[in-house]
Amino acid sequence: MLFVISHEIIPESHRQGHEAHATSGLVLGFIVMMVLDTALG
Repeated sequence: MLFVISHEIIPESHRQGHEAHATSGLVLGFIVMMVLDTALG
């Protein structure tokens, strides 16, 4: 699901075979955001 969202929102990041890195970065950013949101309340 996150792959589809990132592919539609940021199509430039999925060109030239960088799909895995772009999706990994999106997932990692989401996880960091959720951890900081929980930790900082």
